[in-house]
Amino acid sequence: MKRRDFITLLGAAAVGWPLAARGQQRGKPARLGYLSAGSPPDNNFESFLAGMRALGYGEGRDFVIEVRYAARDYSRFPALVEELLSARVDLIIAGGPASRAAPLAAASVPVVFGFSGDPVDAGIVASFARPGGNATGVSFLSLDLSVKRIDLLKEAKPAMTRVAVLSNPDHAGDASELKATRETADALGLAIEHFEVRTDDGFEPVFAAIAASKCDALLSFPDALTNFNRQKIVAFALRRRLPSIYGWKMYAQAGGLMSYGPVQHDAFARLAVYVDKILKGAKPADLPVEQPTKLEMVVNLKTAKALGLEIPPGLILRSDELIE
Repeated sequence: MKRRDFITLLGAAAVGWPLAARGQQRGKPARLGYLSAGSPPDNNFESFLAGMRALGYGEGRDFVIEVRYAARDYSRFPALVEELLSARVDLIIAGGPASRAAPLAAASVPVVFGFSGDPVDAGIVASFARPGGNATGVSFLSLDLSVKRIDLLKEAKPAMTRVAVLSNPDHAGDASELKATRETADALGLAIEHFEVRTDDGFEPVFAAIAASKCDALLSFPDALTNFNRQKIVAFALRRRLPSIYGWKMYAQAGGLMSYGPVQHDAFARLAVYVDKILKGAKPADLPVEQPTKLEMVVNLKTAKALGLEIPPGLILRSDELIE
């Protein structure tokens, strides 16, 4: 579907949203749907529920929730959305790659998403400031963060000269993130070599290509594919003695040298604020897409020691968490 047709569909659909989604009657529980790209347990789902509790919502009293899991089989999204619509949900919350299913729900209900990519590039919204349809939420993609990660990696290993960038080109916003990374690297006198991976089976050939290159550091863009395979990625970086940096804390927890990016729990808890506003009558089209403002830098000192790398004191002092 072309973006223009998609936005037109969303605008036309707004008039058909259920009354409950326009202004929830007090005393009548809202019926919510949650669409997950993964499998239980889903930490992002739990973070969303924590956000609802923080706003004073009680599950069972103020809302009931239908949850559907795609188990990383994204071809199931259409059927799962239909299941939620058949359950007569007032609103759908979509996490991660499931956010791409937002257009499937356009004819019936509003959608609140938490998305690691660019929702404009993905065709989910018209713009960050004016979503223009039935979907809005939080995007974790920030080109400023991409720039900062290169800076931090250079600070951790000043002698590095060539960085292997590992990313999924099918991830919305990947091209913009790569462009910002290249521009920063150029300014620092660094060379960038890009390695693409699209499937779980694609990592080993890519690792072999990186090993054959002259790269002496690794930067992996965060998305659902690299996150699911983060253990493979950090193990490879350790074997090749490559200092590495990632976008989310869980990569550093898995053994990556560093991470810098949004606090995932807070970002998904923030989705509850959107749900609250929509249930009270706000239109998604009028609620700008947000980007996380709470960031964290994590340094894995155990990994640094294994790499024989001495992390500068200034970097340690600025870290939000040290893993030892």
